[in-house]
Amino acid sequence: MYAEPDSFPRSRYGNIMHSDPNMSIAGSEDDLYIRYSSASTSDPDLYESHGISPEGSPITMSPWNQTTSFMRPSGLSSGHDNVPANSLIGSFTREEGHIYSLAATKDLLYTGSDSKNIRVWKNLKEFTGFKSNSGLVKAIVISGEKIFSGHQDGKIRVWKISPKDPKIYKRTGTLPTLKDVLKSSIKPSNYVEVKHKRSLWIKHADAVSCLSLNEEQGLLYSASWDGTFKVWRISDSKCLESLHAHDDSVNSVVSTLSGMVFTGSADGTVKEWKREQQPKGAKHMLAQTLLQQDCAVTSLAINSKGSVLYCGSSDGVVNFWEVEKQLAYGGVLNGHKQAVLCLTATENLVFSGSADKTICVWRKDGNIHTSLCVLTGHMGPVKCLAVEKDHESGSEQRRILYSGSLDNSVKVWSVAEYAQVTAGHHNHHHLHHWRPNFDYNTDYESAASSQHRRH
Repeated sequence: MYAEPDSFPRSRYGNIMHSDPNMSIAGSEDDLYIRYSSASTSDPDLYESHGISPEGSPITMSPWNQTTSFMRPSGLSSGHDNVPANSLIGSFTREEGHIYSLAATKDLLYTGSDSKNIRVWKNLKEFTGFKSNSGLVKAIVISGEKIFSGHQDGKIRVWKISPKDPKIYKRTGTLPTLKDVLKSSIKPSNYVEVKHKRSLWIKHADAVSCLSLNEEQGLLYSASWDGTFKVWRISDSKCLESLHAHDDSVNSVVSTLSGMVFTGSADGTVKEWKREQQPKGAKHMLAQTLLQQDCAVTSLAINSKGSVLYCGSSDGVVNFWEVEKQLAYGGVLNGHKQAVLCLTATENLVFSGSADKTICVWRKDGNIHTSLCVLTGHMGPVKCLAVEKDHESGSEQRRILYSGSLDNSVKVWSVAEYAQVTAGHHNHHHLHHWRPNFDYNTDYESAASSQHRRH
């Protein structure tokens, strides 16, 4: 198992640190679960043998706790029209480590693991791959012909497909560029104190945990376990800003077309940043802290319309805010026994992957979220998700969901937006539209626990 304990920043909340549940753990998967469930209850007597508190676990309080295992359908045509709704299309594994990152575009899927290889898949088969100088590829995003990958060594690498051969990928750069590093290193004022050591402000001092693109403004955002996020101009690879955002590791960063940026951290906070014009150019300023809690924030996602922000936490809960209503708090989605490790969303569908090895699928109807199904089949925690339209299906409501896991596999699912929901789901979907009447930054814990007691 991959481990470099000295490089892993610890949370001030003890066991809860990064969104990676296996780091620095030499024990069984049960140890992994205890790390995250410890935030959900204060009474050790409530723990079962597998380290989950039945009272503290959100899934025991949720009506959506029926899980169904999906097998690969037999006798399917080349398209997906005959595939049952919300079912497994296929799965592939390459024995070179856990899957930490996914990115899908057109008919290609990119996977990053704790090997040095980034694999490219086409039609559920390995198409090609390319190799970096550093293992543990924690993030992959695609901008036109460029592929950006974030790594354990704190660097971002830029790749491009060869115009002569689509199976050949060439590294075209590294962020920050060597030129900028040499230029910055001359001035003492370009060094800052990060994690008790001096480092250039343009360099991440720890692993790059996540990446986000704002293609309209030509910007790339990177966040790191060093507690910062940085802003890069895609056109010339220049680092425009570096902001000390959190007191602990930043596990997720997402940006919107309107210039808003959200960061989530192991310190338990979600912060909103706005890009504002200053005399010396545009700068990102802290607008507000949306969430302050004891358990780690592990993942963030904004739906494709940009209207809802979702936040996954190490207690298994997904909170959400309605962006179009001045970020009014929307409520919680309860569906997981363990930490939510990844989120992705289309305009009306939300997908959450968890350390409990399941994927919950929710449909947004106006301001109400209804549980569609729970996808099971992974043998390890679900670490990353990617979703795209099903180009082979004649239905506009079909989506292809990719899930990467610490069981070393990637599974491919066909999800229908309007699959039939059981009567039980309809009877209880109002549970997900709880609107708290309190100051969220100060009273979240007491109000959230009160809501759990009500249901």
